[in-house]
Amino acid sequence: MATILVLGGTGKTGRRVAAALRARGVRVRAASRRGETPFDWHDHDTWAPALSGVSAAYLVDSQGPEAAELLAAFAGAAIARGVRRLVLLSSRDWPKLGDERLLASERAVKRSGGAWTILRPTWFAQNFSEDPMLSDPVEAGRVELSAGHGLEPFVHAGDIADVAAEVLLGDGHAGRTYELSGPRLLSFGDAVAEIAAATGRRIAYVPVPPEEYAARLSARGYAADEIRLVNRLLTSIAAGVNAHLSDGVRQVLGRDPRDFAEYVRSTW
Repeated sequence: MATILVLGGTGKTGRRVAAALRARGVRVRAASRRGETPFDWHDHDTWAPALSGVSAAYLVDSQGPEAAELLAAFAGAAIARGVRRLVLLSSRDWPKLGDERLLASERAVKRSGGAWTILRPTWFAQNFSEDPMLSDPVEAGRVELSAGHGLEPFVHAGDIADVAAEVLLGDGHAGRTYELSGPRLLSFGDAVAEIAAATGRRIAYVPVPPEEYAARLSARGYAADEIRLVNRLLTSIAAGVNAHLSDGVRQVLGRDPRDFAEYVRSTW
């Protein structure tokens, strides 16, 4: 049985992708800095052991300063070692922000010479509980963001994992790009209110100007490049850019995506 490589195997989507594959009886190599298979993008000595005997690989776009260059090199190494299928987790936001540089990682994978599939999800529902940038304010009871009252169809990370597993294993997905969203549009205020109702806590959502949000993130120790990108994403939501649904989950799985309420019930 061939092995499927899952990079970021201990991360938000990676660990779920690995679990979804294992549930289907697939041999998985979950690779990360602290995972069962050590992997570091900047340590090329970790690449060959991660790729040995692999037939397909799940990749994650970090949008770091060297992300596209590293993905291009790794994808080339993967194809050279016999990997036949590459699946990249990108974002539905990147093409909407009007900056071609944000799509560089997608282009790197497409040019690898292998069969590729791109997954473009919306904001993860799990960010409210698993990403400190958002989960810490939720825990503190006051969520201040520059997203205004814009709407976003938060996608369940479990749906991303199910789609990734199907695309990694099934045929007919080569050269396809799937946009993945949840089934319902919510503002961040709506989402926070549902979490508050489930927990019985008072959690306030407070829209703030981008400059104020940037200052708060800076005080929390976030890097300037990350702050600028997050503010671009949130202000695009405020402007209504993301206020529509995508049908990628149904295209791949033949079912509706999980609702935000299901995430809230299972998490809070």
